[in-house]
Parts: sequence; C-alpha cells; structure tokens
Amino acid sequence: MTTVTTVGYGGDFYPETVPGRWLGLFLYIFGIGLIGLVIGKIIDGLTMYRKKREEGDIVYKEKGHYIIIGWSQKAKFAIKEMLATESAIEIVIIDQLEKAPILDSNISYIRGNACDKAPLEKANIHEAKSVLIFADDMIKDNQLADGKTLLIASTIESMAPEVHTIVEVMEESHIKNFKYMKIDEFIISDETISSLFVRSAFRKGISSIFRQLLNRSHGDDLYLVPTKSSWKTYRDAFNELLEKGATLVSDRDQLNINRMLDQTISDHAELYVICDHETYQNILKEY
Repeated sequence: MTTVTTVGYGGDFYPETVPGRWLGLFLYIFGIGLIGLVIGKIIDGLTMYRKKREEGDIVYKEKGHYIIIGWSQKAKFAIKEMLATESAIEIVIIDQLEKAPILDSNISYIRGNACDKAPLEKANIHEAKSVLIFADDMIKDNQLADGKTLLIASTIESMAPEVHTIVEVMEESHIKNFKYMKIDEFIISDETISSLFVRSAFRKGISSIFRQLLNRSHGDDLYLVPTKSSWKTYRDAFNELLEKGATLVSDRDQLNINRMLDQTISDHAELYVICDHETYQNILKEY
C-alpha cells in the first residue's frame, strides 16, 4: 500500500525474493494507476447513484413509508408538515418531472405515471403505510383532474387495497365515483377553501381556529392519545385529560363526545384531544 499510494513512507521494507522484486517492479509501474482506477470506480458509482436518485430511476425497498403522488405546492407543504410531525419518517414522491423536486436522506423520488403499475411497484406500494394522491394542478378542468385521480386510485386499490389511501377531490359531487373503490379518506379541495372563506367572512377570526388544527407549528393541535385501562367511560377519560390541560373532542370521527360521556369506551376507540405540544408530551409520559 505504501508503494501503490506513493506516500513515501516505509522505505525500510523492500522485497528480497525474485518473485517479490518482480511484484515490486509491477507495482512501481502500475500501482498508482490501479489505485486511481479503484477510487475512480467508487466515485463513479456514487455519482451514478446520485444521478439515478435525481432522475427517479430507483427501486425503493424499505417498509412503513409514505407515498405522495403528484408534485405541487400542496404536496410540498404536506411534506413539510409531515416532517414537522415526525422527522424520522420516509417519504417517496411519484411524479413525471425530469428531476426530483426535492431530495433528502429520507425523501426519495420515482419518475413515472402513477396510473401505471410500474412506478407503484418501484415505490414498494405493498409495504407503504399510507398513500396521498394530490390532484394534478396542470389540469384546469376539475372533472378531468378528478378523472385522473380516480384512475390512479383505482390502480392503487387493485394492487394494494390494504394500504391507507387519501385522495384530494376537487368537487364533492365526484366522491360517489370513488366510493366503490373503498378509498379511506377524501380531502375536498375547492369546497374546503371556499367554506373557510365564508366562515371567516361571517365569523371574524375563525380561520385562526382551523389554522391551529391544521398547522403543527401554530398554537394548539389535534393529537391522538392512547386509551387507559382505568378509563371505563368517556367521562373518565374526559375528566382526567381535562385536569392535564387537554380537551377530549372525539372518538375517531365522532365529535359528540359531550353527549356520550356515560357510554363505555370501545376496545377499538381512537381518542383525539386538543392541547399544546408540551401538554401532549406530558400525557404520553404516563403510558
């Protein structure tokens, strides 16, 4: 190694046998070239891997990741919010851009049309935790945009029906077209924004409430809390959480907790509270 790297150290060692001297002669002539070749191959490999990642020409093999289909400003904000919620998660973006819109150690990009199975297979759709399908911003006709989303959703459901799928729908009237595919959740884009505008117009400041619930970095937030064995009824949970500074507001999508306080908490309950991050962390310490 001293010879082939020409560091100039170790001159007190030298070959004494004839085969050793021939080997030494060979290394004098070709040694630096061999080292350069090896180093060059390593650098080329790293460069090629980086290039493939930028161009979306990879196969993702990890599990428990989140897949985002369709790049847009909304997808960008979604990734920011996801990382603010849990910085260690893995995210895979699928789109047809020539280069990755964003790359990081835990963010990968796969180029392709999500209506086809190939890019979904590359994204390891079967092992994903959740899939978020954003409407195509390039399509101005809401009917056509939802039509493309419907095609992508049908492809995903045919491949991995067990994966939690969330779809952005431009018009609420189109949701009925998604129902037969058993999509888990819908986000109605246009109606949501319009409704928020109207509510803000009639009730000043109400947009701040929605912003707190939707934005992890602003004010109080909505958190999922594990159930305790000591909680028999919703009243038990409500009172204990209230003492800690958190307000129990729902079990899954049931917002009428205040009218079912004396009912028994089911084994499959998912309880949500509104509180700040510090209060939430203090609650989790007790589990």
